[in-house]
Amino acid sequence: MKTIQYNNVFGEIGISAEETASRLEEIRKTFFYGAPEERIYFPTDDGMAYIEDTGNSDVRTEGMSYGMMLCVQLNMKEEFDRLWKWAKTFMWMSEGENEGYFAWSCAPDGSRNAQGPAPDGEEFFAMALFFASHRWGDREGIQNYSKEAREILRACLHKGSSGRAGKPMWNLDNHQILFVPGSDFTDPSYHLPHFYELFSQWAYEEDRDFWAEAAKASREYLVKACHPITGFSAEYAEFDGSPMSRKLPWGSDRHDWFYSDAYRTAANIGLDYLWFGKDVGQRQAADHIQQFLMEDCRRGEFHTYEIDGRVAREDVLHPVAITATVAQASLAAQNPYRLEWVERFFRLPLRTGKRRYYDNCLYFFAYLALSGNYRIW
Repeated sequence: MKTIQYNNVFGEIGISAEETASRLEEIRKTFFYGAPEERIYFPTDDGMAYIEDTGNSDVRTEGMSYGMMLCVQLNMKEEFDRLWKWAKTFMWMSEGENEGYFAWSCAPDGSRNAQGPAPDGEEFFAMALFFASHRWGDREGIQNYSKEAREILRACLHKGSSGRAGKPMWNLDNHQILFVPGSDFTDPSYHLPHFYELFSQWAYEEDRDFWAEAAKASREYLVKACHPITGFSAEYAEFDGSPMSRKLPWGSDRHDWFYSDAYRTAANIGLDYLWFGKDVGQRQAADHIQQFLMEDCRRGEFHTYEIDGRVAREDVLHPVAITATVAQASLAAQNPYRLEWVERFFRLPLRTGKRRYYDNCLYFFAYLALSGNYRIW
């Protein structure tokens, strides 16, 4: 693996290392231990804790796995173990079709709102657990972090084979992650080639070749999924990268536009390039999205967009998330606006209020990445 320079990009805009570190500590305290209208981490009396999706008043595998990744990056072992224990106690499914997966949504009391998984949770759980193993060491039970990670990945690939019930989370033919097990489409923001590169080193040996191919396939996929002018990807997309506009059985919402899930794609491209420096054409999406959205950012007037850039709706649900993720794309970008995005992000406060969960998770990841603190452990 190449030697990675985890540079503080904020230093390129004149922010000192001391100011960068002070701001990171402020974000950490607010996110985990701030006032009730600021925090999203909630410890419980039984040695556990959860991350609440404050916009939907539930606990999601997305948020729990994000919280664990933040904790391992920040060396917060107690908080990590609390979150992991909650996820294993309430979300992990020990039997049935989805045995080995995690129920994607629970109430804060631990009761399940769903019996199915969302694959972005599993891939983040596995990566955070591998990092925990390498940073803190394996112990017994659920703190045998590396074994827990490998078992998650084994389920993701081997459900439905060798007598195991259920369906895998990846398409075993094209190596693409699925929106949900058994679906025939994907979510571009779920594609994390930088994680798959590491899974190809640390998963059970029999699966390592698959993960190496998945990393390659995902980079190639992102080139197709990101619009050649705007850099936008759709929330859900077909295996050829085109927006998925088919009607879904569980609702009438659109998912073929540049909306909430899709904001993560540019950030993922940035982190992948930082960690592995591989480009098959996906870096151009970072330049395109920064160039296309610069004027809207300067005006403070983001919208909901079609992937070709037309305004689909005047409002936007997560404006802080857009700024954060597009700024994180500066890790891969080469355009003249790259550092302006970084500076505007640095001056942007965390979001407060009901919708703070998603925005502030992505904000935190972007700050870690741009400050040189989102690392391979």
